[in-house]
Amino acid sequence: MNMWRILGISALIIYSTVRSSLVNGSPKVGCYFIFGDSSSDAGNNNGLTTMAKANYPPYGLDFPGHISTGRFTNGLTIVDFIAQLLGFQRFITPYSNQMGQEILTGVNFASGAAGILPQTSSHLGDRIWMSRQLQNYMITISKLEAMVQGPVANYLNKCLYTVNMGTNDYINNYFMPQYYPTRYLYNPDQFSTLLIARYRAQLQLLYNSGARKVAIFGVGQLGCIPAEIAMNNATQCVQQINQAVQLFNSKLISLVDYFNARLPGANFTFINFYAMQSLAPLPPGIITNSTCCKLRSDFQCEAFSEACSNRNTYAFMDGFHPTEIVNQIGATFAFNSPIPAFVHPIDISRLITNT
Repeated sequence: MNMWRILGISALIIYSTVRSSLVNGSPKVGCYFIFGDSSSDAGNNNGLTTMAKANYPPYGLDFPGHISTGRFTNGLTIVDFIAQLLGFQRFITPYSNQMGQEILTGVNFASGAAGILPQTSSHLGDRIWMSRQLQNYMITISKLEAMVQGPVANYLNKCLYTVNMGTNDYINNYFMPQYYPTRYLYNPDQFSTLLIARYRAQLQLLYNSGARKVAIFGVGQLGCIPAEIAMNNATQCVQQINQAVQLFNSKLISLVDYFNARLPGANFTFINFYAMQSLAPLPPGIITNSTCCKLRSDFQCEAFSEACSNRNTYAFMDGFHPTEIVNQIGATFAFNSPIPAFVHPIDISRLITNT
C-alpha cells in the first residue's frame, strides 16, 4: 500500500473521527473568516462580469441539493470541510449573500481568479482581488461593531482566518506573458519578492483589525495541473512553474515566522499544500491526466456537460480545480496534520487553541 493510499485512508478516518465528536456540540471557534481565490469561493463571483464563475452544472453535482452555488468543484471546497471540522452546522456565507446576524459566525470573501496583485486575471473580467476583499472585510467589521459587546477586536481575535492567495498571480499573470509584462520585468525570485511585499502589507492590515489566528495556504504544484500541462504542450509537470512557486512558498514561510516573532499575540501558520503533493503523491488508480468534466477552451467545465460518474477517482474536476475528495483530504491534513512537513509551525486544530 503506497503512501498516498495510507494517508488518504488516514485523512478520511481523521475527518470522520473529528466530525463525529462535534455532533450536537458548539463550534471550536466563534467565527471563521475566509479570504482567497476560486479554491475557496462560495459564490462571490456569481454576480460579476467574468469568465471565472462556476454557478452552472456540472459544478455542484455533489453539493447538498445538487446546487451549483459558484463553488469550483463537484461538491465541497477545502474551506467548507474546514468549517465542518470546526463544528459549524452551516457553511460560511459568501459576502455577496451576507444577511444580518449571520456575519457573527464569519464571512467568506473569496473570489475566483483573485490575486495578490490587482491586475492579476484582468483578462478574465472582474474579480475581487485581495485588497478589495479586505475592503469588504472592513465594511463587515463596521457592522459587527454594533452587534458585539466591547471592542470588536476582542471578538475577532478569537476567530479563525484562512487566506489562500498567490495561485492566480502565477497562472493568470506571471506565466501569461501574452497578457501581462511581469515575466519580462522580473525574474522568478524578484517576482516572488514583489508578491510577498504586497502580501505582507495585506496580512498586516488583517492583523491590525484584530485577527490573531491566521492560517496561510501555500501555493500547490501549479505545474502539475492539467491546464498548465496542456498550455505548455507538456506530457508531465512543468518544473519551471513549480520552481517559481517554491520561491514564493519559502518566502511566505519566512513571513509567517516574522509575524509570529514580531507581532504581539500573533498566531500565524503556513499550510504546505506543495509538501502534501510531494510527500503524498497520487496513486496510479487516481486519474490525474484527465478531468472529470468536458472542458471549455479556458479549461473550465463546459456548461451543462455530463460529468464523470466515478468522481472519487478523479483528482481534477476541471483543468484547474480539484474534486471534492481531494479537497477533503487537503482540509483534513491542514486541520490535523499527520506529518510535520505539511504545516509550519502548527496545524489548524492547534492554532485555534493557542492563546
